[in-house]
Amino acid sequence: MSPRRVTLADVAKAAGVSRTTASLVLSGRGRELRISQDVEQRVLRAADELEYRPNIVSVGLRTGTSRTIGFVSDTVATSRLAGDMIKGALEAARDRGFMLFIGETEGDAELERLLLQTMHDRQVDGLILASMFTRAIKVPKAITAAPAVLLNALPKQPTPLPAVLPDEVEAGRRAARVLLEAGHRDGIHLIGAGPGLRDVPPESVAAVERLVGIREALGEAGVKVAGARTCPDWQPEYGFAATRDLLHTIRPRALICFNDRIAMGAYQALDDAGLKVPGDVSVVSFDDHPIASWIRPTLTTVALPHYELGRTAVDVLFAEIGREHADAERVGEVHRVPMPLRSRESIAPPPAD
Repeated sequence: MSPRRVTLADVAKAAGVSRTTASLVLSGRGRELRISQDVEQRVLRAADELEYRPNIVSVGLRTGTSRTIGFVSDTVATSRLAGDMIKGALEAARDRGFMLFIGETEGDAELERLLLQTMHDRQVDGLILASMFTRAIKVPKAITAAPAVLLNALPKQPTPLPAVLPDEVEAGRRAARVLLEAGHRDGIHLIGAGPGLRDVPPESVAAVERLVGIREALGEAGVKVAGARTCPDWQPEYGFAATRDLLHTIRPRALICFNDRIAMGAYQALDDAGLKVPGDVSVVSFDDHPIASWIRPTLTTVALPHYELGRTAVDVLFAEIGREHADAERVGEVHRVPMPLRSRESIAPPPAD
């Protein structure tokens, strides 16, 4: 049988005071209400000896706050790649003295609804609804009962909920600029998406936004994309097939791969063709997947800021919690988190003709 929980009445009895007096001391109001130092010390000593912990549910009912945040995601918690997103949220919540309750839906809409309802039943002070990959979502009605933030997700319909997203457009600009700064002006090919904004995998927000940034940066420099190969899925085998197909028709000077897994496949196709990175072909990519630092030469990539995304989501959520009145007509602000460039060994000036 589990031990009985120590109650406030137990502390009051051990200290020889009333329950009200014990409550006032433990809530930090003893001095304010002129409770003597001797009585205060007796209560604190009794609470310490009995290892008393306040009933958070009762405190929440009394104060209107449970000092908890709900974090509901599709597969963020079970993915090794995005674990830092939760780490950032956990640390930001802990800095404020809050706990994070985590629930995973595996993409099941009904489970998502039940998890959100469960979080509300536990009286969380706010909710973060997170996605492993940046995507547009239909905002569930169950999320609107408390202050909430969308993380790595855009609403399909207007909503007052703010969203926190990686700045994919600027990431595209950075990937293009690092090639331009190395002297590349011709023979820049895209692997994974493009050349048009419709030439992207279905429902890929990241693909569209990265492509926009790439085209803007190259266009500002008067440089045109030499060609592109769309991949139906951003995995190594598709990067390999797309790059091999490209090499059958032309020899590129540089590749912008739409993620590091595609770049891994591109490396293999280039090697099969007897081409060296970066001596023959420069390669830049996105995400900063662990493989970017494993493969040789190491891969220059624009990193997804998972940790910063998690922290920012909590910061934005607390701003929402601090709002005095909810405005159902307000359209939620989109907060973009910068994606830093990880400069490594895969880019060099174009080879001389």
